[in-house]
Amino acid sequence: MWSRRTNLLILFLLAQTACGYHVVGYYPAWAVYGRNYLITDIPVEQITHLNYAFANIVNGEIALGDPYADTDLFYPGDCWDPGCERGNFHQLRILKEQHPTLKTLISVGGWSWSDYFSDVALNDASRELFAASCAEFIVLHGFDGVDLDWEYPDGGGEGGNIERPEDAANFILLCARIRHKLDSLEALDGHARLLTMALGASQAHITALEWISLAPLLDLVNVMCYDFSGAWSGTTLFDAPLFPDPANPIGEPVRSTFNSSSAMQTCIAEGIPRAKIVMGMPFYGKGYANVGDNDHGVYQPFSGVSPHGTWQNGFYDYSDLTANYVNQNGYTRYVHPVTHAPYLHNPAANVFITYDDTASIREKCQYIVSESLGGAMFWEITGDREAALMNEINSVFAATVPAPQSLTVFAAGDSLYFRWNPVPGAAHYSLWSSADPQTPHGEYTLELVTQESSATLLLSNDPLRVFHVTAE
Repeated sequence: MWSRRTNLLILFLLAQTACGYHVVGYYPAWAVYGRNYLITDIPVEQITHLNYAFANIVNGEIALGDPYADTDLFYPGDCWDPGCERGNFHQLRILKEQHPTLKTLISVGGWSWSDYFSDVALNDASRELFAASCAEFIVLHGFDGVDLDWEYPDGGGEGGNIERPEDAANFILLCARIRHKLDSLEALDGHARLLTMALGASQAHITALEWISLAPLLDLVNVMCYDFSGAWSGTTLFDAPLFPDPANPIGEPVRSTFNSSSAMQTCIAEGIPRAKIVMGMPFYGKGYANVGDNDHGVYQPFSGVSPHGTWQNGFYDYSDLTANYVNQNGYTRYVHPVTHAPYLHNPAANVFITYDDTASIREKCQYIVSESLGGAMFWEITGDREAALMNEINSVFAATVPAPQSLTVFAAGDSLYFRWNPVPGAAHYSLWSSADPQTPHGEYTLELVTQESSATLLLSNDPLRVFHVTAE
């Protein structure tokens, strides 16, 4: 708010959910088929944002990715009469009615459907067409926003994708146009719309984008901190290590930067606000075949993926791993002491499986808390049928004392007066400030500590002050 007397701009950084962290889960449209995991099976209380994957791009506009699953699949209680709503999208509307705080976003693209992002981002006319179609799509189908999953604006995606040298710059212009459309919708109906993106976790993908221009346009940046290794690697590496390992035999930049911590620190260094950075986590594992016995299969040559999996060879849902592989059927669980990544090794079958479990998810969430990041994202929800990993995410975030809500301030005389809602269990409150909105919370100046849910400060001479209240 502005104080007319002092022209002092006061900003507040407040928690956006009850526990102050976002929990973003992807739901794939194909879950309704062999996986038989329906929208009605989603434990909605465990997430804050549901990203529906995926919509496609057709003739320069957003388009249904799976028309049958999206809008035609019959759920109990649906009707067949003309004009009746059916399908996953209708069920998402029902979920939102039952859980008003849930945010649903349509995720566009993904690995297989990023072919035409370069075309829609190319010029003013193509950006306008695509942005307008996104706005129409979310209004028509009841979504709260759009998640852009362009893999990748700097190239390196699936073979056959259209790529141009100017893609990274054009992506920012595309986001700006979509942001404008979403803000226009909010001006019409008062319903805030979200724009988020899925970001590749390699240092190259992160630094290729100009974040000083891009970050203000986005509500969240979901960093895909997984798939750091795969069948292409040639050596058994970890899929989603938290930390780097100097002993990793693969050269740079893989050795130092292909890990979640490096991705998070690169995002911070590039200027993405911490509250917008969401760490991605895999709810699946990858298996490698013909792996040697040395070091329990770590950093060993292999050939091919494992000859089995949950839905395809070499890939395992977390629920499948716990039911059939972890410390059973010849597979022993280990934890790498440096990367903190769990893994399974079966010396008789010569199989190595890299994955995340409740312990590694817990540690990643503790890292998110320690770094004051925005929350956790996972791909994808059907891999955790018992919600063990989701429970772990929420248990860590819930263990932190929530940020005070409904913070208000007014200026009178030479003072600023603050008020906020009391937080159950809080022993005291700390009021912090900074003259730079980009300063991490941990570097704010402590103004005062109080046991009351109010505070008073003398007006500052700084033209801009950012305030943050924490409860402890």
